Amino acid sequence: MRTYQDLFRTPEFTPLLLTSAGQTAAQAVSGPALGTLIYAETGSPLLSGLALFGPSLAQVVGATTLLSAADRLPPRAALTGTALLFALGTALQAVPGLPVWAVFAVLLGLGTIASPVGGVRYGLLNEVLTREGYLLGRSLLNMSAGATQICGFAVGGVLVTALSPRGTLLAGAVLHLVSAAVARCGLSRRPPRAAGRPSAGETWRNNVWLLSSGPRRRVYLALWVPNGLIVGCESLFIPYAPRHAGLLFAVAALGMLAGDIAIGRFVPRRWRGRLGTPLCLLLAAPYLLFALRPAPPLAVAAVVLASVGYASNLLLQERLMALTPEQSTGHALGLHASGMLTMQGVGAALAGAVAQHTSPSTAMALTATASLAVTLALSGPLRRG
Repeated sequence: MRTYQDLFRTPEFTPLLLTSAGQTAAQAVSGPALGTLIYAETGSPLLSGLALFGPSLAQVVGATTLLSAADRLPPRAALTGTALLFALGTALQAVPGLPVWAVFAVLLGLGTIASPVGGVRYGLLNEVLTREGYLLGRSLLNMSAGATQICGFAVGGVLVTALSPRGTLLAGAVLHLVSAAVARCGLSRRPPRAAGRPSAGETWRNNVWLLSSGPRRRVYLALWVPNGLIVGCESLFIPYAPRHAGLLFAVAALGMLAGDIAIGRFVPRRWRGRLGTPLCLLLAAPYLLFALRPAPPLAVAAVVLASVGYASNLLLQERLMALTPEQSTGHALGLHASGMLTMQGVGAALAGAVAQHTSPSTAMALTATASLAVTLALSGPLRRG
């Protein structure tokens, strides 16, 4: 499987792509609207960042209790049901007068429920395409997510102005409903990939087994920590530049899209093993510029360049799949997705806490420095592995 045409000729790939794109669009539209709403009510960079990425912190709860469901639930039912729950939760956040603590309670619940979804989705992708086509298919899913985020952030910014943040949240709920309908009607009924019932005990056993391997453990750390810290930088876009935050979110998605196209389609296989660490370094280095509070055009250029580095995730996921047996791919990819999102929430919390005591620009530069340090520390063991 070498071309994108091969992917679209594969049954079920297109509805899976559309389901993923629908949920990405819903999050792109509703996330900044919620962050804007919370920042307007509290004036807190920390709470604004947590409103954007706080659900990611809840992934750690699901990752330790629900993740075994990734291989033990029928994929179509799981994707449809979680999209419906996200539609309900997003609509609830738009209720006027809802206290801030209640908004975060809903976010916590949604984040916990979402923890197996990445494993279900990417395990199904690996099943539909086989391992040989996984990287190309995942790159196209990422490209779709990038393009959808660009449009979603742009549309969300217009809707926040035209409808209000609460009206924009309702639009996000509708997009979640559309995603649920596509999953239900477009995907075929498949049995779970593994036997047995999901349980917290099974989740723990599989997590321990996956992390007991040194090479796998290092890949997980490289997937989780540098990425999560840079998302902490992005969580400060609203307090850093309230009038230009939508543009910064959009160009970050544009940079990610460009990197995924280059790695997924044009970079030869023989080069892939060498590019993981340089791309992780690229992900963080341009954010050091924010210590100087650059003007909007220079800030946009730095964000675009940095976001190309997100393509390192594709290379690291390919290595993770090479280290994982077929029957555990859903759980392994779910652990990757949950751990990555958890670290994104941690990064947002850390960056927001630093910004509370310094400034958004200083916090962004310090968080980027931490990301660079982690990448450099992992580069030697990854290369030897």
